[in-house]
Amino acid sequence: MANSLAQDRFPCINSLRVEKAVASAEKRTSGELRVHIETKCKGDVMDRVAALFAALNMHKTESRNGVLLYLSIKDRKFAVIGDGGINKKVNSDFWQSTYDAALPHFKSEDFTSGLCSAIDTCGQALSDHFPYCEDDVNELENGISWGL
Repeated sequence: MANSLAQDRFPCINSLRVEKAVASAEKRTSGELRVHIETKCKGDVMDRVAALFAALNMHKTESRNGVLLYLSIKDRKFAVIGDGGINKKVNSDFWQSTYDAALPHFKSEDFTSGLCSAIDTCGQALSDHFPYCEDDVNELENGISWGL
């Protein structure tokens, strides 16, 4: 979905701010972060985000360090998942802390700040295990992917 069409469908999201947050986080880590936003979640949120993780080729990073942040606006579902390379290195509270960073913002319907907070938290934590290197290659697109 083109960015202008996405802004028409999702006026509550400042896509440029979210994309800047992803780019900023990726300057601290070799981890790859992506955001997917849609109006309504189709089925169970974890099943949906796992399907999107595969469809967006999040599992194809060299270090298996891709992270997908998923937000469904109307039914207020949010999930964060990552690849196996991350799960082998991070503490057990890593995913929950990333999730928790977004919740206060989401409760006040500030979806952009919620996503940016989660992205920042995730990027900071990933930098400990997957530090940024000068020769780092951006393996995945930083733009938001949009659903219906």
